[in-house]
Amino acid sequence: MSHHTATVRWEREQARFVDRRYSRAHRWSFDGGLELPASSSPHVVPLPYSDPAGVDPEEAYVAALSSCHMLGFLFAAARRGFCVERYQDEAVGVMEPNEAGKAVISRVTLRPQVLFSGTLRPDEAAVAELHREAHDECFLANSVRTVVETRGSWSYLEPALTGA
Repeated sequence: MSHHTATVRWEREQARFVDRRYSRAHRWSFDGGLELPASSSPHVVPLPYSDPAGVDPEEAYVAALSSCHMLGFLFAAARRGFCVERYQDEAVGVMEPNEAGKAVISRVTLRPQVLFSGTLRPDEAAVAELHREAHDECFLANSVRTVVETRGSWSYLEPALTGA
């Protein structure tokens, strides 16, 4: 069993609070020393009470699912001998009411663009299997109710371009 920690810190900066006109800007700190500005989403809480420069929980949720999938994909690709040059995902989360009328992120669509190189060339089936394995092994995808879909693309970097 492992433990994962984050510190979330907020302080009231103005006299206002109970009228709900307070800043939602806060800080996230992680065990490696990284500290990030965070805030509610301006899509949820209007400016000036949100800070669009901060990471919001919804963005972080989508990024965490994307990152988890990517790490699983890279691991599976390396294990099979496929060399990945670049992996970029423009992931999108959709927030909508659930059956009880509560706003939830109901679906996250991962759209990874993967560039392979090397002598072992994956085909469409191999790439699909890498994504399936990454999804099945993703701790976060296994922990949430959100539907996580993968609709990516991939290409191969020709050896003449890599100097190989």
